[in-house]
Amino acid sequence: MIIKPGELLASINSPADLRNLKPEQLLQVTQELRQYIIDVVSIHGGHFGASLGVVELTTALHYVFNTPYDQLVWDVGHQAYGHKILTGRRDIFHTNRKYGGISGFPKRKESEYDTFGVGHSSTSISAALGMAVASKYKGEDKRQHIAVIGDGAMTGGMAFEALNHGGVANANLLVVLNDNCMSIDPNVGALKEYLTDITTSRTYNKMRDEVWKILGKISKFGPDARTIVSKIENGVKAAILKQSNLFEGLNFRYFGPIDGHDINHLVSVMEDLKHIPGPKILHCLTTKGKGFALAEKDQTKWHAPGLFDKITGEIYKTVPDKPQPPKYQDVFGHTIVELAEQNPKIMGITPAMPSGCSLNIMMAAMPDRAFDVGIAEQHAVTFSAGLATQGLVPFCNIYSSFMQRGYDQVIHDVCLQNLNVVFCLDRAGFAGADGPTHHGAYDIAYMRCIPNMVVAAPMNEQELRNMMYTASQEDMGPFTIRYPRGEGVMPQWRTPLELQQVGKGRTIQEGEEVAILTFGHVGNYAVEVCQKLALEGIHPGHYDMRYAKPLDAELLHHIFTKYEKVITVEDGCLQGGFGSAVLEFMVDNGYTSQVKRLGIPDAIFEHGSQLQLQHEAGFAPVDIENTVRELAGVPVKV
Repeated sequence: MIIKPGELLASINSPADLRNLKPEQLLQVTQELRQYIIDVVSIHGGHFGASLGVVELTTALHYVFNTPYDQLVWDVGHQAYGHKILTGRRDIFHTNRKYGGISGFPKRKESEYDTFGVGHSSTSISAALGMAVASKYKGEDKRQHIAVIGDGAMTGGMAFEALNHGGVANANLLVVLNDNCMSIDPNVGALKEYLTDITTSRTYNKMRDEVWKILGKISKFGPDARTIVSKIENGVKAAILKQSNLFEGLNFRYFGPIDGHDINHLVSVMEDLKHIPGPKILHCLTTKGKGFALAEKDQTKWHAPGLFDKITGEIYKTVPDKPQPPKYQDVFGHTIVELAEQNPKIMGITPAMPSGCSLNIMMAAMPDRAFDVGIAEQHAVTFSAGLATQGLVPFCNIYSSFMQRGYDQVIHDVCLQNLNVVFCLDRAGFAGADGPTHHGAYDIAYMRCIPNMVVAAPMNEQELRNMMYTASQEDMGPFTIRYPRGEGVMPQWRTPLELQQVGKGRTIQEGEEVAILTFGHVGNYAVEVCQKLALEGIHPGHYDMRYAKPLDAELLHHIFTKYEKVITVEDGCLQGGFGSAVLEFMVDNGYTSQVKRLGIPDAIFEHGSQLQLQHEAGFAPVDIENTVRELAGVPVKV
């Protein structure tokens, strides 16, 4: 289906075209841009609410600043759809997040307007500051550098580190704070309350406006007028807000808050800010989902709703004709509540992803025992470690790719002290349409190399429940449970909780000549392959190893004694992963079997469906089947 842009939007193939328009045409551009995002996302899917909320902001930035010479850095990519459409990708925008299509996030190799690749939050100020300092060093004094960061991303510690540096770097940097009180879920923490105080202080805002009017009438102060304005405004902020301005305390000039949906005022303010050197913050108030009533009302639901009817707002969902297995994240969410009802020591922690990881179920049932700490993975890990020192059992649920941001804390604060923190790594393996910034490719390798750490992966929902139950037992130490995005395989998943022996695998079936060793959900692929091959008289053995660390030495001795050919399958990186652990065992124990490892090779994989990416990487069911055929000396099927 061809989606036609509005009259003005159709004429914009670059920001240069946008800048040729008259200011009075910008309102129409924003209306057409917002409608185009609604039209495309409703049919093709993708993130939704965040980009609707910054349509005016996006238009104003590209209208006022000379992009791409002026460097525009977006924080995360959820809010950059309008940016992509205005920068020459309108006609291919429908391929967004699809296999072989454009990325759902800004990506340097995709466009010169994407100055920095983003997917994880809170990076924009650091990146833009680096660019600004580089420009200063090269003598490019007129070049502008703008970081657009949401208030949710501002809760990340990295943003404050960058502000702390930016305040003394004396570089030409503008931070645009997109304040909508949301990331994916509602924002939490003292910063949210602080921004709310600034936003809602009618006294401050009224007095500020009056002060500016008065100062406009006393320009006879000449060159000293700007100094007087600054001193008086700072005094107003401190007196009315009863505290110094946080940002100005970090040596950033603060402007706002202003209406982030008033395109003409945004343009006017940005034109002024272009001529003010040094570090600056523009505080813009926006509404996530602006222009689509249902998205404004339920912002979490409409963050990425899938396909929907843009007229009625109905979100299309396939109605199955039989019971379906749940998502792994929901099994986690319900199981942690079940465990917590039995064990008062269990606590839940997540860095700003309560609905994404389903900890919101526990937050509703036990609000005093479940914590959303904001977009702050480092803090989430060490906060969990602190809980563990007091005899509690924290379940710290972090997406696999986000766990990378708290790695030092895992080593220094948890594993070196051998604390009983349970890391539940959601979205392990390929994350699908979110692409390389969100693929959980490395956690097996980076977790199994740390002393004291257990690394487990369930093959199904029952295994996940049992691993969680096992990890919650007293003095289990650091414990990682990884599981993929999406559905499991058991419609009847509420099985009785059973303790597992840590490091003990299980035999799915004994076989002949070739053994398949799997780790995690991909074991279900091997079951499918074995059933198919059995019809041809080919009978590989299949073993669900369950644990990459510690390995089941007894089971591995059996396998390497019986089989001359072994296949390992994992949905993680091959370098240092589960297959590497098996090879290490084989060499250390003097075995000489032929081993073929299937998993994610040493390459960057883009976005697409999980199965598409698994086949590209070489461990989809057909790839496992063909590897068995190859090792068994049976013709490979094309």
